Amino acid sequence: MRVLLGVLAAFQFVVGFWALLWPQGFYDAFPYGGTPWVALLPPYNEHLVRDHGAGTLALGVVLAFAAWWPERRLVIAAVVAFLVFAVPHTVFHTFHLAHFPLVDAVLQQAAFALEIVLAVAVLALLPRQRVRPAER
Repeated sequence: MRVLLGVLAAFQFVVGFWALLWPQGFYDAFPYGGTPWVALLPPYNEHLVRDHGAGTLALGVVLAFAAWWPERRLVIAAVVAFLVFAVPHTVFHTFHLAHFPLVDAVLQQAAFALEIVLAVAVLALLPRQRVRPAER
């Protein structure tokens, strides 16, 4: 579970730092310098790219804390917060693939699905805990 949280955090750190610190480069080259996925949905907006980077970086920090201190409530809060971002983000991109080459559309959707599957796996791997009335 900690490894999965660490992987999710690492993904967010890479995307977050890149978008926050070099927004034009993120727009022009994300994810790998080939087909620029972000640039396929113009126009470029430095403010929005930096905001996306900062928000993604913040999610990375929370996921990293959950990996470091895997207390049940912190893990649940971190993963649910991530899913609140990741699911609508994925849905948006699912309906905006018209300008993508087929291979990039498939890779993008696979990357989004992988992150969501990892997050759900973390929740599934959490040990079950009975809540006693006094603990509520």
